[in-house]
Amino acid sequence: MPQRAIPAVFMRGGTSKGLFFHRRDLPADPAEWEPIFLAAIGSPDPYGRQLDGMGGGLSSLSKVMVVAPSSRPGIDAEYTFGQVAVGEALVDYGANCGNLTSAIGPFAVDEGLVEAEDGEATLRLYNTNTDKVIESRFGVRDGRALAEGEQAIPGVAGRGAPIRLSFLDPGGAATGRLLPTGNVVDRLELEGFDAIETSIVDATTPVAFVRAADLGLAGAEMPDELEASPGLLARLEAIRQAAARAAGLPAGGRSVPKVGIVAPPQEGRTLAGERLAAEAMQLTTRIMSMGRPHRALPLTGALCTAVAAAIEGTLAAEARVGGGDLVVAQPSGLMRLSAEVERQPDWRAVRAQVLRTARRLMEGRVLVPEARLAGAVPLHVTADA
Repeated sequence: MPQRAIPAVFMRGGTSKGLFFHRRDLPADPAEWEPIFLAAIGSPDPYGRQLDGMGGGLSSLSKVMVVAPSSRPGIDAEYTFGQVAVGEALVDYGANCGNLTSAIGPFAVDEGLVEAEDGEATLRLYNTNTDKVIESRFGVRDGRALAEGEQAIPGVAGRGAPIRLSFLDPGGAATGRLLPTGNVVDRLELEGFDAIETSIVDATTPVAFVRAADLGLAGAEMPDELEASPGLLARLEAIRQAAARAAGLPAGGRSVPKVGIVAPPQEGRTLAGERLAAEAMQLTTRIMSMGRPHRALPLTGALCTAVAAAIEGTLAAEARVGGGDLVVAQPSGLMRLSAEVERQPDWRAVRAQVLRTARRLMEGRVLVPEARLAGAVPLHVTADA
């Protein structure tokens, strides 16, 4: 069967991986992108492995980015993120991906979309999903983004060159309000389960935070334990749907809001078997993404956690111990984040920051079967393989 070859780059950004496309190589109408992305990633896959595509069977490994130079004043490049569902034919554009955002700046420089002098580059990136601006700072040598360095991040083996991301004015990324309901705590009525208290915060992405204790959890459980807990995933999905209704989010979305499970600091272990001491952290967090517990933290969810923990009265702030930068314990280790908020008189998130690393893994063309693209607008760049 003939296949179509589309220029693409496969990159890791933070604890995620995905396919990066130039906007110019895709159909002019974004409505025609979905069959391309589904075929390239390998969805839908009832076996959950995406063996017939570039995906890895997890939400963090089933992503696409579309990047282009920008004509917006003060913006260097803009991008659109697509979260590709594993088991269904769905590409969700309802949120940004913070982890893959760390790779946007290096991609833009390496692909010649932005010129950068040697030293530290500072790019202002516009995310079309959330209508927000992110500042990305990273090293450049000989006209290309640095990949090697001494920065380590939990969940990724080895070290890389540091990338500092500053999400500017991140509140209301999906709902238009930092506190979508106007409250720091709401009591949600659930279908088929008892009501539960939650803090719904929208900063870089909406997250509905719940106490681990209210779910019968300690908070330091590993993803496999959460998935094996009878009825827990169904209850968390009911919470997500109720929070979506309360926040005024589209009922059909899957990526937002995420559900964050928060608990006070406690001793635990990482997926690599390392011991985490309670005194080394300020908060314990687990986040659900696309219906499954994340094996690290989705970065936008982590940044939202930092903002929520800085707002008096939220469940995240209730569980937090200490001030300053927020050190969060998650399944892959400790993550350090910072958030600046102010009250005037309503709460406002000024910025949220984090250090990441990224690396280009492969470049060339991704092949998609022509049969999967039936009805799609012809691409600008085509080839048979």
